[in-house]
Amino acid sequence: MSAEHKTPSDVARRLGKRAREQAGSGGAWRRETYVLPRGEARDKAREWFTKFPKAAYMTEIEFWRELSDGRIEFTIRRLPSAD
Repeated sequence: MSAEHKTPSDVARRLGKRAREQAGSGGAWRRETYVLPRGEARDKAREWFTKFPKAAYMTEIEFWRELSDGRIEFTIRRLPSAD
């Protein structure tokens, strides 16, 4: 067992690497992250839910936050059911 000291950036780097590997191997979820003005963010979310209905693709807003300049950053995910 290793007694090395792990920093938060080491952990983040390892988790990021794992996520990239899973995405490259046809991981379970397709994710996209956007940073848009509020109105455009709503339109983009509607576009996703229209194109990939929740019932078939389990589409959902996984994360969102309002940035200091008023734009919305959000990550939307779906299953690749019919890709």
